[in-house]
Amino acid sequence: MQSNNLSFKSLVYLSKFEPMSRQLSEQELVRRESLKKLRELGVEPYPAKAYKVNAYTKDCKANFEEGKQVCLAGRMMSRRIMGKASFAELQDAKGRLQVYFNRDEICTGEDKTMYNEVFKKLLDMGDFIGVQGTLFKTQVGEISLMVKNFTLLSKSLKPLPVVKTDDDGNVHDAFNDAELRYRQRYVDLIVNDDVKETFKKRTKVINSMRSFFNERDYLEVETPILQPIPGGASARPFITHHNALDVPLYLRIANELYLKRLIVGGFDGVYEFAKAFRNEGMDRTHNPEFTMLEIYVAYKDYNWMMDFTEQMMERVAMDVNDTTEVIFGENKISFKAPFARVTMTDAIKDHTGIDISGMDEVQLRAACKSLNIEVDDTMGKGKLIDEIFGEKCEPHYIQPTFITDYPIEMSPLCKVHRDDPNLTERFELMINGKEIANAYSELNDPIDQRARFEEQMALSAKGDDEAMFIDQDFLRSLEYGMPPTSGMGIGIDRFTMLLTNQTSIQEVLFFPQMRPEKFDSKASLDLKDHEKVIFDILSEEKSMDVNTLKSLSGLSNKKWDKGIKALSKLGLTKATKTEAGIVIDLVE
Repeated sequence: MQSNNLSFKSLVYLSKFEPMSRQLSEQELVRRESLKKLRELGVEPYPAKAYKVNAYTKDCKANFEEGKQVCLAGRMMSRRIMGKASFAELQDAKGRLQVYFNRDEICTGEDKTMYNEVFKKLLDMGDFIGVQGTLFKTQVGEISLMVKNFTLLSKSLKPLPVVKTDDDGNVHDAFNDAELRYRQRYVDLIVNDDVKETFKKRTKVINSMRSFFNERDYLEVETPILQPIPGGASARPFITHHNALDVPLYLRIANELYLKRLIVGGFDGVYEFAKAFRNEGMDRTHNPEFTMLEIYVAYKDYNWMMDFTEQMMERVAMDVNDTTEVIFGENKISFKAPFARVTMTDAIKDHTGIDISGMDEVQLRAACKSLNIEVDDTMGKGKLIDEIFGEKCEPHYIQPTFITDYPIEMSPLCKVHRDDPNLTERFELMINGKEIANAYSELNDPIDQRARFEEQMALSAKGDDEAMFIDQDFLRSLEYGMPPTSGMGIGIDRFTMLLTNQTSIQEVLFFPQMRPEKFDSKASLDLKDHEKVIFDILSEEKSMDVNTLKSLSGLSNKKWDKGIKALSKLGLTKATKTEAGIVIDLVE
């Protein structure tokens, strides 16, 4: 195997081109030196050959057999070296296991390099290794693996946070800074086991729902993310441009209108786990990119959908947590069907004493004022009612509750209520004071739908940037006829928050949206004061005679010598001898 001829100084120089930082820590430099030495010994730190794994750490513990031969792979998370014998902890996708390294077991011949040099000196915490050996129990009864041979699978060049737990169970040096955890989720998953469990439950939520739908022969489908018209919800969209077609396109705010086109096309039930994007504010329950489940079933109404939804949620809670009762903060929430049902009008009356039935826009605006709710001139009746309910009613609904029969102005895609033309056949499921699901008896009257869209366009003209666009193709599809249909949407992220006792949406998203990191090249260097003085001068001039640079720095001889040597060692400067003297250049 070819050795790496890069010098230690060269490795430092090359480190400047890493995207996240121009300066490496001492540990990072040491690991790169170990990388070089491994290659000099003929050990490839990033081998291409597949490594055959036949067991997981969890299985080794659950199905322990003395002397059983197994092959494991994972990260080395700790190590205790005791001369010719050592203990380490191996972490794989399912857990951790103690592994025992004995020099004479690994190196049966005269050459002890693999243990004395590779394992003891050149491996580090976080390295991926493969180990082959036999299972046994230590004198204290801990299931362990006696290593017969090991293989370096991937060298870790950055040290992991060292999280320690004392004998009393207290955690020290925990990796718990929220911003760091979200930006470096890969590290979060390695060192915080509970985080991995949260995301496993998220997958269980989706799998459980998918099974529930598939058992009823509903078809999972995919609809466009880039749409010419952002329809299906009231929200501000993200906009982009398609160069080839030379048209604006929008990231979808909902997939509703496309799914209903498929009902028109003859499918009795369709659903999609869809990424949706809304250019709105961010908080503990909102992310601009989120996951929605939307399902549409022909020949049903919102009453059927309420029964369907509570049955599904009871099933999911059991599949994920093995119980229908979930602890969320200080509240115990029961997902046992049936759920309570309250009309929107009754909810507002119960919590404000105001009956909004028959109120016009002026009266609603006055009601908001009396309740100290901030409103503006762009808000129509629907928005005003929504503000009242959101501020005065929502927080009170901790247990799952269907809020039903919304005013028509709030629901432009919903069928008019069979008993009251001022209302619609719609429900929202409230849990722990938040909307989790939204459902309609879908509007399938194309003439009524066109009129509703036109009302939305009037709101848009008033300045409402969340009002719906008119989707002419969707209207055309309705004119071919859509059967009576009920549709329902669930925010997967919020639902997962409830089932995993997480108060922030960022905790259930692998990669939540955040402001881009800013890297100031000077600040990121973390130079000492005398080093920074020299660096700052060179940052402006790029190249300078050594005597001029020293004079401009104003440093003492001692600090000058230390500063220029440190910058050179870091690969930030280089000295060139010319006929006129020595020139110091900034290495870009």
